[in-house]
Amino acid sequence: MSHRRRSGKRPRGRIKPKYIAVGRVLAPHGIRGEVKVEIMTDYPERFFQHPTLYVGPGATPVTVKSARYFKSYVLLSFEGRPDRNSVEDLRGRYLQIPMAEAMPLADGEFYLFQAIGLEVVTDEGKALGEVTDVIETGANAVFVVEGSGGEVLIPDTEEVVLGADLEKGVLKVHLIPGLVPEEE
Repeated sequence: MSHRRRSGKRPRGRIKPKYIAVGRVLAPHGIRGEVKVEIMTDYPERFFQHPTLYVGPGATPVTVKSARYFKSYVLLSFEGRPDRNSVEDLRGRYLQIPMAEAMPLADGEFYLFQAIGLEVVTDEGKALGEVTDVIETGANAVFVVEGSGGEVLIPDTEEVVLGADLEKGVLKVHLIPGLVPEEE
């Protein structure tokens, strides 16, 4: 089981966002006002359960009229947007839900954006630096850590990432051979 959950767009710094992205509108689909949405959540059923989503940085509310799966995407239509032209402005925008409505995570789990700003410490007590970014790859996420020794890329795997203490601001890792340059 993974320790983390995907979350989409990641803010910089240790801030608490009001909204969390669950999808991104790729393009209009057809002529009846549907949009093709990239799923950015481990819980795609959200699109069927939330009658209101929030669009873009201004968190403009939109009411979901219909939702259906299409290949590896979700097709959505919205109230008051009956045709292709009326949804064109949504292209590239993030669809969000209030953070308060996010799925509760099990102990030891956290959203990827919450790793930004954490101090990375090895299980041997060596400080590596601070997480400055998270790169989502097909296999697993990678934490970008900036420290006095330069940039280190830490794969988000159970073997390497031992856990996070969000209250203390620490991400604990186990270094496997090849992750950091050997000290001379």
